[in-house]
Amino acid sequence: MSWNNFTRRTTFALALGVVASATVLFAPTASAHVTVSPGTAEPGGYARVVFRVPNERQDASTTRLEVSLPTDHRFRSVSVQPVPGWTAVTTKEKSDQPAGEEGSSDVVTAIAWEGGPVLPGQFQEFPVSLGPLPKTDGKLVFKAVQTYSSGEVVRWIDLQQDGAARPEHPAPTLTVAAAPAPQAAPAPPPSTGADALGRVLGGAGLVAGLVGLGVALTTRRRSTPAPVPAEPAAKSPARV
Repeated sequence: MSWNNFTRRTTFALALGVVASATVLFAPTASAHVTVSPGTAEPGGYARVVFRVPNERQDASTTRLEVSLPTDHRFRSVSVQPVPGWTAVTTKEKSDQPAGEEGSSDVVTAIAWEGGPVLPGQFQEFPVSLGPLPKTDGKLVFKAVQTYSSGEVVRWIDLQQDGAARPEHPAPTLTVAAAPAPQAAPAPPPSTGADALGRVLGGAGLVAGLVGLGVALTTRRRSTPAPVPAEPAAKSPARV
């Protein structure tokens, strides 16, 4: 084998290795998750959140999504926005808290959407209005279960632990935190003695310059000689 052939084969093998590594590193299923947005909401108020469901399979469609509401905080008000082609079914239970404005103590514990497919390479969003949120900062976890037309079930229920790597199937999480207060514009630095002296000297210099200009104009006017009137022309003697 010649040295040129050996070099060509080695280069070709290295290129195949790079392509294979890139295929594994940038696999599309590694970044698509069921998520909730926005990721942060104000404490004590109501929020409109959207659950986004991507289809991670090339040979099946998503036909059902079930979201469980947090167990450590029950929302008094939960309403879903209609999504064309999908039917939303809520699960409720009795609460030991007083009845709300609608006169019922039932609280929603889960929402399930089904009926419409999410095709391969597509995603679907499911809007929900809920509240009131907790009055203190914290995190609300919405565990989700995604069902495919092939019968496969993917459970997005893993919790993110502080300092640990991102789990394979993280649960959608909403952070409850107050927005940072707007920062006031910085005040101008206080004037120093040198600054005050500089302004005084600058003003005095401007006044002196104007006075000097006035004196120069007056002197010029006084030193300019007045024009001498022309003598009348002599008359010629009359002829007899």
